[in-house]
Amino acid sequence: MDAPDAGEEAMSEAKRIKSILGGSAGNLVEWYDWYAYAAFTAYLAPHYFPKGDPVATQLNAWAIFAVGFFMRPIGGWLMGVYGDRHGRKAGLTLSVTLMCLGSLMIAITPGYETIGAWATISLVVARLIQGLSLGGEYGASATYLSEMAGKQRRGFFSSFQYVTLISGQLIALCVLILLQSVMAKEDLSDWGWRIPFLVGAMLAVIVFWLRRKLPETESFAKREAGQQSGMFALIKHHPREAMVVVLLTAGGTLAFYAYSIYLLTFLSNTSGFSKEVSTQINAAALFVFMCLQPLAGALSDRIGRKPLMIGFGVLGVIFTWPIFTTLETVSTPVGAFLLMTAALVIVTGYTSINAVVKAELFPAHIRTLGVALPYALANAIFGGTAPAMALKFKEWGWERGFYLYVTAMIAISLVTYLTMRDTQKHSKILED
Repeated sequence: MDAPDAGEEAMSEAKRIKSILGGSAGNLVEWYDWYAYAAFTAYLAPHYFPKGDPVATQLNAWAIFAVGFFMRPIGGWLMGVYGDRHGRKAGLTLSVTLMCLGSLMIAITPGYETIGAWATISLVVARLIQGLSLGGEYGASATYLSEMAGKQRRGFFSSFQYVTLISGQLIALCVLILLQSVMAKEDLSDWGWRIPFLVGAMLAVIVFWLRRKLPETESFAKREAGQQSGMFALIKHHPREAMVVVLLTAGGTLAFYAYSIYLLTFLSNTSGFSKEVSTQINAAALFVFMCLQPLAGALSDRIGRKPLMIGFGVLGVIFTWPIFTTLETVSTPVGAFLLMTAALVIVTGYTSINAVVKAELFPAHIRTLGVALPYALANAIFGGTAPAMALKFKEWGWERGFYLYVTAMIAISLVTYLTMRDTQKHSKILED
């Protein structure tokens, strides 16, 4: 058989990059829809609960944020199996459909004063649907990007999963900044907070059609015949790999949510900045964080995945306490930005390569489920509960207990990083 000429190879590479960009764009919209809730929590919370203590109202809203995470393991299980059996593209298309529905419900549901407890119930249901969607989205997108990326640049291209994740969060913050600057505070608090959810639902419809045109991965097409994906098969044949995913995720996901999502609340409640200034600090630090992901991913292609994860673990254990305690008394926005950026630089050692590390642990026939379900379990237990746990420590009068909690979980993940094999050298993604 004749070797493909340079034109055919160039077309293949162009198709690969186009597919990665297409998958990443859909991931961006999914995460925008998810993080819009976090960005606008302070505005939407009073509409879904009876009037009372503002701190209790915020705590209830963040508790619902956590509830959405507990649907992610179910989504990871159901949609992971679906993606392994029907294709990565099919899983991606289904996940964005569910996300659209959840965002639309939040955008149009009347408030507590109009329909009473049904408003709270509707918000919970919407977040459960979004959690189901995101549970499947992570596994499908992490698997799709890792399989579509070539062997030599797998770390670099798979890092775009977190680039788009952060982009979604950043866009949600930018929408908040825009609305804060162009709308009266009363209008934003009354009805303007619904706009980002309506926009998210509309974007999800566009992504649905985009994802329908994506090509399927070679790994899925060449998966081993006769092998089935399922929870029993995962537990029976890949228990060690599944536990590795849970343990390596625990500290990384908690650190990410502590350093990014919760810091938006922390800067207002503890550091004393206004909501507007806190949002701007958060957005600026996240932009730097986003730009670092491909650089760290490319570095992992040269030196391996393990050194980056160990670097995160060591630095996270050493610096989480000093960063948070310094943020308590920081007096300038620049100082807060530098401290938050330092924290996000540290967690980059996990975020930039976590998708590819998990994908490289599993064979193709069970890869989506293997990536999605253990990750979603760890994310639900440690990531989604991070803001609520932090507020609980604050309510108990021992806010610094949360810093110790984050440090301890990073230390547990560090042990996993030190003892696991480097997946770059032992990858189960066989295609070049």
